[in-house]
Amino acid sequence: MRHDHATHPDTLAVHAGREDFAELGVHAPPLDLSTTYPVRDLEQGTASFDALVGGAASAANPIYARLFNPTVARFEAAMARLEGTSDAVAFGSGMAAMSACLLAAGQRGKHVLAMRPLYGTSHHLLDSGLLGIPVRWVTAEILAGAIDADTAMVVIETPANPTLDLIDIAAVVRAAGSVPVLVDSTFATPVLQQPAELGARLVLHSATKFLGGHGDVIAGVVACDAEWAQVLRQVRAATGGLLHPLGAYLLHRGLPTLGLRVRQAQENARRIAERLAAHPAVARVSYPGLGTVANAHLVGTQMRGPGSLLAFELHGGHTAAAAVMGAVRLATPAVSLGSVDTLIQHPAGLTHRVVDAQTQQHCGITPGLMRLSVGIEHVDDLWADLARALVAARQAEAA
Repeated sequence: MRHDHATHPDTLAVHAGREDFAELGVHAPPLDLSTTYPVRDLEQGTASFDALVGGAASAANPIYARLFNPTVARFEAAMARLEGTSDAVAFGSGMAAMSACLLAAGQRGKHVLAMRPLYGTSHHLLDSGLLGIPVRWVTAEILAGAIDADTAMVVIETPANPTLDLIDIAAVVRAAGSVPVLVDSTFATPVLQQPAELGARLVLHSATKFLGGHGDVIAGVVACDAEWAQVLRQVRAATGGLLHPLGAYLLHRGLPTLGLRVRQAQENARRIAERLAAHPAVARVSYPGLGTVANAHLVGTQMRGPGSLLAFELHGGHTAAAAVMGAVRLATPAVSLGSVDTLIQHPAGLTHRVVDAQTQQHCGITPGLMRLSVGIEHVDDLWADLARALVAARQAEAA
C-alpha cells in the first residue's frame, strides 16, 4: 500500500507504516512476538548484529528482539510520517524515551537546559542528576544567554504539564542556535502540533497517552532525524528499552482514529472549560482555548487547536480537591491522560509529587489545582458528573 501523495495527517494516520502489507498479503498489522531469530548464515548474522548494535534501522537478520522487531518498526515508520521526520524510535515507556535522549545528549555535551514546568517525573529525572548529566533551569527570556559550548540539549514541554502554558517552539529553536531542542509534545499529538516543522530535532511522546488512547499500553516514542535515531537505537539496544511488539501493535492499530479522538475530546474540553470558568467553586481555569495560559496566541499558528487538557483551581484548596476526587463517578480519578474516557487528578499530590514544594509553587501547581483530561463521552454527561463533584467541593470547603 503506497501513500506517496498522502499529506493530510488523517490519511497518514490510516496508511503510514503499512507500505509492505500488499507484498505480505495482509490487511491488518502483523504481530511478531519472536524473541530471537534463526541464524543459518553466520556471516550474514554477524554483519546484521554489528549493524543493529551500531544503531541501524534494520538488517538482513533481526537477530534478537532487543535489537529489532518488525511490528515495532512499522509503528515507528508511521510516527515518523505523522511528525514529518525521517525517523522515529520507540521505547517501553515515555520515561524510557526521555532517559535515552538524555543519555544520548550526555555523549555530546556536559549539561542540558530545560524550562519548567515539565511532567513531574521528567522534572525529577533531570533535577536528580540520576543519569549523570546536570540540568540548568531557564526561561525563554534567558535561554540564548545560557547556551554555551557545553550545552548538549534544550528540553521543553508544550503544552506544559499541568498548567497548559504554551512555549513558542520556533523562538526556542532560534535562541538555541546549533543546540538540539527536544519538545515533549504529548499533550498536543501530531494532530495539533508538529514541532519538527518549527526546527525541533527531537519530538517526544508518552505514547501511553493519546497515541494509545485506550489505557492499555505503556510506551514512548521519539520522532527525529536519522543522526539522532542512530544514537537512540544504540542506547536502546544497550539498555534494553525496546517497546514490546504487542504494545506497538496496539499503538499502530489505534493510529487511524487518533484525529477523530483528539478532535472530539477537544470539542468537549472547550465546552467544559467554559462551564468551569463560570462555576462559583472554581477560582480560575487554565485552558489555551480560553486564552488563560501563557502564549495562548500560539493556538491557530503553532497549534491547530487548544487540545483536550485543562487545569482548574478550586477555591477550597486541597480539601476541595480531595472532595472532587472522591465524588466523581463518570470521570475516573486517576493519573495519565489522553484516553477515550475522562481522567481527573491532583498534580500536587500525584503526578508532580516528586517536584519540591517551592518549585511546585513557582510553577503554579497549588493544593487546589486539578488537571482534567477530557474524553469523548457526551459533554452533558461529563458536565453533570463534574457539577455534582463541584457541589461536594463547596460543601467540603464550607465544612
